[in-house]
Amino acid sequence: MALRFVGIDPDTNGDNCPSIWVDDEDGSIVIQGWEVTDTTDLAQVAARSPIPDHEKVVRVPRRMASLLMEACHASTTDDVR
Repeated sequence: MALRFVGIDPDTNGDNCPSIWVDDEDGSIVIQGWEVTDTTDLAQVAARSPIPDHEKVVRVPRRMASLLMEACHASTTDDVR
């Protein structure tokens, strides 16, 4: 599995930054973000889609939306910086 870097939080301070990657092998999108631990948020997610033990819910800021869109495009093409 080779991950291609798409981008990092544009407002990062350099520590533990959310970032977005695309897997060259299967085109899946890999997201590094802040783990959601708020029980109310997790309950809302689980009510619609149960969260198995091998999965985590992560949060990325809205300002990264353009990077997510770029990753979606890149996951179907070779167009990644």
